[in-house]
Amino acid sequence: MKFINNRYARVLTALLLLQGIVFYSVALRAENIPPVSPLASFPGNVSGWEMYKDVKIEQETLDILKADDTLNRIYTNSQKTAQAYLFIAFFKTQRYGHAPHSPKNCLPGSGFEPVESGPISIAIPDRAEPIVVNRYLTARGDEKSVTLYWYQSHGRIIAGEFSAKFWLIADSIRFHRSDSSLVKVVVPVRDNDADKATRIATDFVQAIYAPVSRQLPI
Repeated sequence: MKFINNRYARVLTALLLLQGIVFYSVALRAENIPPVSPLASFPGNVSGWEMYKDVKIEQETLDILKADDTLNRIYTNSQKTAQAYLFIAFFKTQRYGHAPHSPKNCLPGSGFEPVESGPISIAIPDRAEPIVVNRYLTARGDEKSVTLYWYQSHGRIIAGEFSAKFWLIADSIRFHRSDSSLVKVVVPVRDNDADKATRIATDFVQAIYAPVSRQLPI
């Protein structure tokens, strides 16, 4: 009964039902799948940040993700004083149950407990409006990290899971497209200074925004 009376649960249920109806109604129509370059071609040097390591994702994790392409790297700033982890998962279609996994579900599954969560605005050079992404502070024992993440599709930056479902339905109807990407930036918290980790993550997002937008289909 608590689930039924929960407003967000009702909204999500309605969106999922609508998504199923839409996908069923367009299933006989060919889907427009845009061309996209392999994520491996993403630049190793971006505005003062340099790739330190390309991290291999375990096959078991890839089987769960069901993404069509992934990128998982560690970058360091030019002063070698900070590191940021960049993860991108690209999905050509979501018609068959393949969809980005929310970090709010994945991180607790890895043993990280949520401490703080909420949206954060980030000013982007040469962009009129700031982007709004999710900020997620998690802890596992004494280990803490700040995660900034968003869903990116057709040039949009989408913070909320509900909004991502809405645009998925709208784009499936209008453009016969359901491609999407999850972009996630993780910065470890040092000396228990979460604000500094957030500033580092924000600086990294500002550096990668343009190349990420060029990499992913519009």
